[in-house]
Amino acid sequence: MDPTLQPMGGQPSAASPTQPDRSALAPCAAAAGRAAPTPHLPHLILAAASVLPSAGLTQTSPPAEPLTTEAARSDTSDVAVADAAIELTRKQARATMEWLAKGVDGWFGDIPFSQGGAVTNGEIGWNVFKRTDSSATQGLRFTARFRLPNLESKRYVFVGRDDRQDVITDRPDTFTRQQQLLRNANTDNSFFAGVGAAFLDAIDVRLGVRGGLKPYAQARYKTGWTLSDRNSAEFRETLFASASDRLGSTTAFSLTHAHSATLAYRWLNVATATQRSRDLAWSSSLGAYWVPQPRRQLALEMIWSGVVGSDVTVADYGMQARWSQPLHKEHLIGEVIVGHFWPRPTGTEPRHRAWAIGTDIRIRF
Repeated sequence: MDPTLQPMGGQPSAASPTQPDRSALAPCAAAAGRAAPTPHLPHLILAAASVLPSAGLTQTSPPAEPLTTEAARSDTSDVAVADAAIELTRKQARATMEWLAKGVDGWFGDIPFSQGGAVTNGEIGWNVFKRTDSSATQGLRFTARFRLPNLESKRYVFVGRDDRQDVITDRPDTFTRQQQLLRNANTDNSFFAGVGAAFLDAIDVRLGVRGGLKPYAQARYKTGWTLSDRNSAEFRETLFASASDRLGSTTAFSLTHAHSATLAYRWLNVATATQRSRDLAWSSSLGAYWVPQPRRQLALEMIWSGVVGSDVTVADYGMQARWSQPLHKEHLIGEVIVGHFWPRPTGTEPRHRAWAIGTDIRIRF
């Protein structure tokens, strides 16, 4: 899936804002005249005792003693345990994916996996979503890409677990069921795997299978244009075929305006049609994306969706806010989404309101 939008150009990376200097102010004093001889210690004590009452100062209690060594050790041990658990999960996930990649690579030749093989884009995520008009759902997602020495450099193997329809139709991240907090967002997750190949840096072809060994195919074309120093456009067309949808296509077009180094606006439109349904499902979003620091993002989005020719022009619309940031180093990422929607599934039902909330925790390996 596409990476998080960064506010500079078509596929820019956010620059961190300039941080103010926080240099400490050093005290200074000037001595006038000739320094007096240093008095003896008893004289200093008597002088201090005579000055304190006349200045109206009261004796303060001694400073609190620092935390005991046992408390400090307890805090340190808790952090160490959490660090060790996260690192162990990352290592086990990577070791499992590398073991799988080596086995798959052996199908295509005898070149050792150590000669150019790698596991990239590895991520495991657990999410929970709840809308007031439906029950809560939770799901486990993961994805990884293998670079195999026995395949040519432009070919790769991918595996993962995600929403079946989102994987096949190749919808942008903004319009996935999880990101839109739709009803039953995690009820159709399934395993998928396949082989992909990239051509001319613009075409990506995939052959894969999903849950139940059901095959599917994809061909994606993606290109972009720089309209000015601050404006860019992107077009993406994906043709797909599966047993459930037969033939279909997903078209996505977006316009992005980089307001500053940390703030960008984007208008994104997507349409999906399949041979089986013969309907054109569309979605549109208008969002602002603020990146105060690298890998931290606040997104505010307005979203509309519907089906062309149905008795309801706009089946669902609403607003949502999303905040994501690292929770531990750069490997553990947390995300919280809050939204308010006005759905109307059919023309015979009145439009109603629904609050929604979701959280997503991901470990990159």
